[in-house]
Amino acid sequence: MVRKYISVYSSEGKGLLMANENLGKAKTVKNDEFYTLYEYIQKEMNAYLEYNPDVFRDKTVLCPCDDPEWSNFTRFFAQNFEMLGIKKLISTSYALEAKKNKYEKYHQITLFELNSSQYDEEKAERKGKIFTLSRHTKKKINYDDLEWDYLEGDGDFRSEEVKKLRDEADIIITNPPFSLFREFISWIYEANKKCIIVGNQNNVTYPDVFSFIMSNKLWIGATCNSEDMVFMVPEGAVVSPKDKEKAEKMGYKGNYTRMGNICWYTNIEHGRRHQLLSLMTMDDNVKYSKHKVIKENGYLNYNNYDAIDIPFVDAIPSDYDGKMGVPVTFLDKYCPEQFEIIGISNLKEIPLEGVKPVGEKWVSEYRKSGGTGHISPNMHCLIGYNKSNTPVSYYRRIIIRRKQSENNINN
Repeated sequence: MVRKYISVYSSEGKGLLMANENLGKAKTVKNDEFYTLYEYIQKEMNAYLEYNPDVFRDKTVLCPCDDPEWSNFTRFFAQNFEMLGIKKLISTSYALEAKKNKYEKYHQITLFELNSSQYDEEKAERKGKIFTLSRHTKKKINYDDLEWDYLEGDGDFRSEEVKKLRDEADIIITNPPFSLFREFISWIYEANKKCIIVGNQNNVTYPDVFSFIMSNKLWIGATCNSEDMVFMVPEGAVVSPKDKEKAEKMGYKGNYTRMGNICWYTNIEHGRRHQLLSLMTMDDNVKYSKHKVIKENGYLNYNNYDAIDIPFVDAIPSDYDGKMGVPVTFLDKYCPEQFEIIGISNLKEIPLEGVKPVGEKWVSEYRKSGGTGHISPNMHCLIGYNKSNTPVSYYRRIIIRRKQSENNINN
């Protein structure tokens, strides 16, 4: 079977079609709009195509919270509409009025409107837009065939209007507002849809998100994990000078920012999800580990839970069959054939069964050793002692266990 890889990259600059010069200056505010670069989208989608060349064939793709004038999701799927075999592409964008709580009200005439007799100044302020691309008699369909109109409402993904579009779609692909990620993922699963979306790695600690991950209904995407990602931001958005400088060093100068701890979330299969994590024995890890804490302390048991602590993903041993607490970053290496996810610590909405209260004795010793933070005797966070018998409070851990069927592979 021939594998299809997309290498189209025709957006200006570093992957975004710039709006026209009439874009007004925006008020300096905290930003919740980060526009994903074309190359990141291309790289991630290629991973699904490598695993299944027909993953998008005959599917209706919805890109909500989007606008092809700014965002590259619509551009990517419109440009590759024929090659991917997409049945229909739908994108929706917010009305200008919907953003006024975050940005100074400005008039942004998009190129789509500028070149169309449909343009209506009043509607442009109050109504979102819908962009569609579908199969018709024309032999070759591309970005130039996008049709657009105004929505009845402001384009909020929670509106009944956009919900109907969600229900029509097979796959939802976008970069939702980070502040609404939890609500957005629930919105997707409410309709039992496939998805590929951008989010923060720390979102896995949301109870509903982690429940989906633990039950293998959601997992981390194929690319950009544990790496910095660059995003374009609106004019006037707050950008840390350090992040702006890092973006420039990565080749993006202007209204760009760099963000860490960003990843893709999906429920569509890709090859990386089934790659076994290469492991060493406990003895070899202690002997050869690059981490000082492993060399000095070896593997420590929790004081109030029957498991060992693994502070680094590359220190997971190949010869331990019990429960292990690993960092949240483990999830981008998680292979469901190799490991079972048992639970997560320090998440009161999903209590980890078997964790005992830390107790007054440990808290007293912890304070005497200089330990800080809000910890009380009745809390159920993971605790222990290092080799020097100093009390240790562990950050949130995902509890895993190697699957017995996998033991023969590594031993």
